[in-house]
Amino acid sequence: MSRVVDIENLEVTFATDGGNVVAVDDVTLSVDSGEVLAIVGESGSGKTVTAKTILGLLPETATTRGAIVLNGTDVIGLSPEKLRAIRGVDVAMVFQEPSTALNPVFTVGWQIAEGLRAHGRLSRGAARAKAIDILGRVGIPEPEKRVDYYPHQFSGGQKQRVVIAMALVLEPELIVADEPTTALDVTVQAEILDLLRRCRDEFGAAIILITHNMGVVADLADRVAVMFDGKVVEEATAEALFSKPQHPYTQRLLAAVPRIGTGGARAAARVADRVASGTTNTAAPVVVARDLVIEYPGRFGRSGFRAVDSVNFSISPGEVLGLVGESGSGKTTIGRAIGGLTKITGGSLRVLGHEMLGIRERSFKPVRSDIGFVFQDPASSFNPLLTIAECVAEPLIVHGRARDAASARPRADELLEAVQLPRAYGDRYPHELSGGQRQRASLARSLALEPSLLIADEPTSALDVSVQARVLELFAELQKQFGFAALFISHDLAVVDMLSDRIAVLWQGRLVEEGTGDEVLGAPKHPYTQRLLASLPVPDPVEQAQRREQLRLLRQND
Repeated sequence: MSRVVDIENLEVTFATDGGNVVAVDDVTLSVDSGEVLAIVGESGSGKTVTAKTILGLLPETATTRGAIVLNGTDVIGLSPEKLRAIRGVDVAMVFQEPSTALNPVFTVGWQIAEGLRAHGRLSRGAARAKAIDILGRVGIPEPEKRVDYYPHQFSGGQKQRVVIAMALVLEPELIVADEPTTALDVTVQAEILDLLRRCRDEFGAAIILITHNMGVVADLADRVAVMFDGKVVEEATAEALFSKPQHPYTQRLLAAVPRIGTGGARAAARVADRVASGTTNTAAPVVVARDLVIEYPGRFGRSGFRAVDSVNFSISPGEVLGLVGESGSGKTTIGRAIGGLTKITGGSLRVLGHEMLGIRERSFKPVRSDIGFVFQDPASSFNPLLTIAECVAEPLIVHGRARDAASARPRADELLEAVQLPRAYGDRYPHELSGGQRQRASLARSLALEPSLLIADEPTSALDVSVQARVLELFAELQKQFGFAALFISHDLAVVDMLSDRIAVLWQGRLVEEGTGDEVLGAPKHPYTQRLLASLPVPDPVEQAQRREQLRLLRQND
């Protein structure tokens, strides 16, 4: 194997108003052809900065020292023209969020061919033919037709395939994949990992994989470098790192990964706590769905779309129901219907004693104060012009529990302390908090009105594993303390297993399986649940190889 890139004593410093910040501190790494190096660590550890330095994508405020030798050329200090010449040809990047990496006003074929035209390789017709070929090779169906589609006409997983196609079209020797599966469902994630594996085998490309998902690392990586506070604190083969981590930070990182099979004991302990405290009761369920149907009307003469099809479930007081399934399965639609944000079109849905079929907003508005919401992305659900204390106090003001933010401040401070944030953080703005801190503040806001029902929609999907573990522990503590019932929506089976008393599996709008974590995840009966489980990467390279083979056999039998 030949060496593709050598990173030697790399140091990256950013100039800020508060002084210089060292983002990467004396990092030395190398990658050979056909090898996958995973760089792991929490947000702010220096992973992405290290990778972007290879492509010369750092802002002008960055000062770089050391050397990055890519195919015999040191890219540090290269002119913009020479950097453009190596991008796409020697090294290409797969960005984290394909929706922002793709231009919405151009077809995907035009965007793939753009790289070929920029390097003067092919005529327009030949570039189009190459775009069609590469789309087919990354698994886009009907590439001859879909080469003329726009990004919004593709699903999230297909958009990620298009971004990978853009990276591969010039057949670079090194692909930098920055969190390529973060926001994807586990089944789509498994397909993208298979695709990256094929890129390595068929194209002979070396891959630098940046991720905080240790299951993804176990599935794909040959070697792993663990970064913490800008430094590489441990480097080893994947098998060695997962079987015997040396550095305390690596050990903490692996210990924080949620694992399937741990939920049964936790659920039993929650039931025992409720029995011991006398909080178990035979009160009516807070939510009951019977043959629930939700349809979205068609437009321009097209027929409507049935998002939820004859679904039955219930949530008892103090119970956590985990709702799992892929994007488009109807999870969020059900959550929105329970909150009165989406109208139901058939069957019955009773929420806190109110029938939602045909209910008027005026009748339901007083009930909504008894329902809390935790959204997937707190950065976009918070008003950036309000302080954290004002955001937390907002429900109190809207529902007339407080006159203004100043009178609600004592309650906001109590809530911030309940979610383990210092009350001084109330004077900060949302952008001044980390992702985990914003999600804690979002939890505080959802509890402001002391709801009896909480709807949590993918509240930890974009968080680092260690931050996710702290947020999940906090959620469990708050649920025990306040005793609210909860609908916990997620595509992460291990997270749902950790928190839920019961799990319901949705597929194409239908409820295909329901039961305790041991029943649904320990002995799944429906083929979709089995495929979902087999798609979930686990932080063990040996076990993950077996699960990958199991998934391949399940796909063959479909």
